[in-house]
Amino acid sequence: MQSIGDLCQALPVASFDAGAVLLQEGQKTGRLFVLIEGEVEVLKSGHGGDFQINLVADYGAIFGDMSALLNIPHMATVRAVSAVRAHVIEGGDAFLQTHQEIAYLLSKLLAQRLHGVTTYLVDLKQQFEDQSNHLGMVDEILETLVHDQRREFTPGSDRDPDY
Repeated sequence: MQSIGDLCQALPVASFDAGAVLLQEGQKTGRLFVLIEGEVEVLKSGHGGDFQINLVADYGAIFGDMSALLNIPHMATVRAVSAVRAHVIEGGDAFLQTHQEIAYLLSKLLAQRLHGVTTYLVDLKQQFEDQSNHLGMVDEILETLVHDQRREFTPGSDRDPDY
């Protein structure tokens, strides 16, 4: 089976210098990027500045997918650490609807991410479920995250309820 990167070879390519921002947290672009070469960092803003969530240099890595699919602003900033070349896809949601093989590979990737996060959340829940102090709230919060799937998407937190 081909990779997302292989399936995007005919798409437009853009180059970015180190330090360039591909996606800005809080902006709504509908844009997708598929990494060809280089390294990017994924940053999440918080108290005291930006926190690096991940460094990615994998050929075919895709960015902007969640915000495009959910029609919400980007949940993190993606910034080039080195010179980067990436495929740029405008109208990511419509693109994924018409490119089923890419959408299928993305759904497998999202399922892998969800499995990893769910496994981690269950572990946290088990660690804190017997706490009678403020850490006991972790159990309640995780219970809600794991089981409350009735909404179109789950908001981030009371601090930032729109994301």
